[in-house]
Amino acid sequence: MSAPEKPSPHLVVVRGEPTEEELAALTAVLAARAAAARAAAEAPEPERPVSGWRDRARGVRTPPRPGPGAWRLSTR
Repeated sequence: MSAPEKPSPHLVVVRGEPTEEELAALTAVLAARAAAARAAAEAPEPERPVSGWRDRARGVRTPPRPGPGAWRLSTR
């Protein structure tokens, strides 16, 4: 039986010597971004408003009445 393999690190410091606090801050930022991306992917798509042309209530409106200002009311 072979020895268990050591998992590869998720973060690798390529240059410089960051402090533990800097690494902790970087880890917190990356974790928050990953959580936000997961939440955005799982969020339901917002409902689009119904177009005025497809709204069936538009045909049920009261007919325009003749008289002064009737042309203004015909557009509602």
